[in-house]
Amino acid sequence: MSYWNQDGSQVEAHAEFQASGLVLICEHASNRFDAPWDDLGLEADLASSHIAWDPGALPLARRLAAALAPVTGGTVLVHAPLSRLIYDLNRSPDQLDAMPAQSENYVIPGNQSLSPEQRRQRIRALYLPFHASVHAEIAGILAQGKRPLLLTIHSFTPVYRGQARQVELGVIHDTDDTLARAIVAAARTSHLDVRLNEPYSARDHVTHTLKLHATPYDLAHAMLEVRNDLLADSGTEADLTAHLTEILTAAFQSLGDTPCLDS
Repeated sequence: MSYWNQDGSQVEAHAEFQASGLVLICEHASNRFDAPWDDLGLEADLASSHIAWDPGALPLARRLAAALAPVTGGTVLVHAPLSRLIYDLNRSPDQLDAMPAQSENYVIPGNQSLSPEQRRQRIRALYLPFHASVHAEIAGILAQGKRPLLLTIHSFTPVYRGQARQVELGVIHDTDDTLARAIVAAARTSHLDVRLNEPYSARDHVTHTLKLHATPYDLAHAMLEVRNDLLADSGTEADLTAHLTEILTAAFQSLGDTPCLDS
């Protein structure tokens, strides 16, 4: 959990944090493996590859949190501590790919033939605490009279199952498409290839976090999917952050009287 106040400064303690207008969530932030699951029997190259996490997503989320805090009156970022192969925090417990036995063409040894109790242990250890933390942040902001915007930050591989992907920024939504369409509209003059509901959509069960935390409170929301070759180094990351900040600021302001935004 990280916090940025209205002036863009990061604060360590929640007690120093002002009510936020933007909640950022990064469910696939880490490729760290830890006991009792260890490395799930993966080779080192796979444990560091995109099947284990979303490369570049967390640094981008942190940069956006700082850049957008002055626009939204403060930001909070909640991110995953461990690899999505142990538990994918953007999947509901009834989905098999929450703890995938296979990712793309790769078998995940430590996820083979999991018993119901083994699945319950991971749900209790990872899924429930993560989403309780997100819910607590949102509830606390709502209690202070603000209705925050909610963005989840992801990255995707340029080639999937042998097929090249031309889209560079995907903007995905759950039941309310208002913010997603505003972002796509704000990006029309951009040099980026920006598309709505690509390379995934809610039909692919990728909006679980939005469904849990944005939809019940009728919060404006979107899932951002950035092609990970655009996050290859700190220089390209910084350029993309500046560009996305302009797009998102315009999109947020187009929502008009959204209470979270600074006047």
